[in-house]
Amino acid sequence: MLTTLEILTPVFALIFAGAVCRRRNLLGVTAAAELNRFVVWLAMPALLFDSMAHSTWQQLDQPGFVATFSVACALLFLGVLIVRLAQGRHLADASVDAVAASNPNTGYIGFPLALIVFGNAGLTPTTIATIIVSCVLFALAIVLIEIGLQTERSPHKIGLKVLRSLAKNPLIVSPVAGVLVSSAQWAMPHSIETFLKLLGGAASPCALISLGLFLAEKRPAVNGRGTPFAFTAIKLIVQPACAWWMASRAFALPTDTVGVAVLLAALPTGTGPYMLAEFYRREAQVTSQTILYSTVASLVTLSLLLMIMQRHGF
Repeated sequence: MLTTLEILTPVFALIFAGAVCRRRNLLGVTAAAELNRFVVWLAMPALLFDSMAHSTWQQLDQPGFVATFSVACALLFLGVLIVRLAQGRHLADASVDAVAASNPNTGYIGFPLALIVFGNAGLTPTTIATIIVSCVLFALAIVLIEIGLQTERSPHKIGLKVLRSLAKNPLIVSPVAGVLVSSAQWAMPHSIETFLKLLGGAASPCALISLGLFLAEKRPAVNGRGTPFAFTAIKLIVQPACAWWMASRAFALPTDTVGVAVLLAALPTGTGPYMLAEFYRREAQVTSQTILYSTVASLVTLSLLLMIMQRHGF
């Protein structure tokens, strides 16, 4: 148990530090948004680019992991989407709910946790998982929201809008650029390497503090409080169970790869769904509460998961 606490304490201590700073008003109401901009536009792209630029095609060629993580996300997304539509939710709101129940926080918690548990070997699969979440899961949610809100638009216009959005996303562009550098076998100058290491090193702590600032904000109460709890259970229990079955049974992946896939699937909901809801001006209380509950509850579920992984030699 001590080892598990040693792994999780730095991660959640940074989240707690951000929350305390916001509650005590040491950082203002715009701090979470501004720090998040720094992470999204500078620090995380530097980390992703640097990680992919030093990866080989053998490391990136992980079809079993890609399939495992994609299916674990897609099954939950589609399942929640169908249930919420059957309950009478608007397609746009049901899409936000679906992504809230299936979106692992690979960017803010995944990278620091994978780095602590698996070392540098955990960076490449976490980057792949982040690309899947950003490119596939969010693209699917955006398409469905656009369809729900603007049914008069032709499908090709919606598709072009999504492609333009992805092409401007630094979390997508940076790893792709890193892959191109790796493919070209270009040796970067020492000064650029140092720049990337310094900037990328700020990604994880700043992302976790930003998450703490976000979670500390006071928000309206949710009507039907059972829904965020249900989404939290789906996210923290059902998704990693699905990932474990896919990785160990369906694809019979190596033990370390199974461990990374399950750990990433067991992460709490990221802040992306809330930002998506805010951007499209949809009801965001359920999403924000799901992020809060899943993040707090994950301290227990991740502790148990790490203990199980240690006991079984992951």
